[in-house]
Amino acid sequence: MGFAGGATSRGDRQLKRRPRIAALVTEYRKYSHGQNIVDRFLGGYGWESGWHYPQADVVSLYVDQFPESDLSRERVARYPDLNLYPTVTEALTLGGSQLDVDGVLLIAEHGKYPKNEKGQTRYPRYEFFQETVDVFRSSGRSVPVFCDKHLSWNWDWAQEMVKTSHELGFPMFAGSSLPVCRRIPSIDMPWGAEVEEIVSVGVGGVDSYDIHSLEGMQCLAERRRGGETGVVWIHALRGDRVWEAMDAGSWEEGGWDPALFEACLCRSQSLIPADKNSRHTYPGRDDLARLTSTGNPLVAYRFEYADGLRATMLLTEGLVSDITVAARLKNQPEPFSLLFYIGSGHHMQPNFFNPLSRHMENLILTGQPPYPVERTLLTTGLTAAGVESLWLGQQRLETPHLAIQYQPNKESTFRRT
Repeated sequence: MGFAGGATSRGDRQLKRRPRIAALVTEYRKYSHGQNIVDRFLGGYGWESGWHYPQADVVSLYVDQFPESDLSRERVARYPDLNLYPTVTEALTLGGSQLDVDGVLLIAEHGKYPKNEKGQTRYPRYEFFQETVDVFRSSGRSVPVFCDKHLSWNWDWAQEMVKTSHELGFPMFAGSSLPVCRRIPSIDMPWGAEVEEIVSVGVGGVDSYDIHSLEGMQCLAERRRGGETGVVWIHALRGDRVWEAMDAGSWEEGGWDPALFEACLCRSQSLIPADKNSRHTYPGRDDLARLTSTGNPLVAYRFEYADGLRATMLLTEGLVSDITVAARLKNQPEPFSLLFYIGSGHHMQPNFFNPLSRHMENLILTGQPPYPVERTLLTTGLTAAGVESLWLGQQRLETPHLAIQYQPNKESTFRRT
């Protein structure tokens, strides 16, 4: 059941006042997602040849944890229109009794939260969401919502969140900054392409960086002929099992297309040279083992879509520090490949948050999400299923619950260069 008179039109809002936003964050310290996103709404950010000041204002802030490096109180002191509230409900009602904002940013990433037995961090995304929709229900109206990264560590909760957004009729999108950041080259998967196999090579840990690689793969894979069909099984591998799959030499033998793996490494701007005395050496099999021997063990998620598309996501700590994707297209001799360009770490402004923040602003101004929330429902499910497969001893798992079908928007949403 949707709420009548939910989000007002952009024209109506502009006649009344600038849209107001509530930001719900787990912690607000330097380099946290909360700081990176909210600061952009408070002070603007570089866009094309100028400094962009968003046409919507973050006026309320709920912060769940306050480390010694907390910046939220300083921001409240610096920006007179920003207030810090002790509860989610008060942040949404501005201390009143009814919903009094035009959009909600749910940023439950970073902070000291417990892990479960599977190694998943129990970030309170679902809890923030539930408190938000409680206010929607009691107020009889709803507003657009953005949820940073995956929807929840718990699949059932993630599914419920999407279902609730449809039932109450409010626009919502979620996910990583990766699908909308710059790319090298500045290309998208051809619309309606016949994609046979897709591989991603990335970095980072399970239940944290895997969602970024999966989002990067999915924003390309969903553009294939017929749209999204869902995933029928997943098999997560770690350590020696990854090397066995790599040596298999093909998908049919339990691995992946080595040409796609090579294309990913060649697109990377951070590939560690095999020879430390040379900056231009491609790693052989022994080099790969040596370069990745000091970090976390390699991880691979192999999974198959309902239409037969084959996919592999690799986390390769010690080999690269960026994320690339390569795909085999039918009747195309050369792989389709690209790098998701996110810059060079914390010594520079993390400008990959700029396009994501722009899409949040547009969501609140227009009520139109840049892509279906079902994309992130699927990547959330893949992340949880990958963790489950590893926890169960690297078992292959059937995934009937990931029969998620949707049609993406034809227009590309990534930051052009």
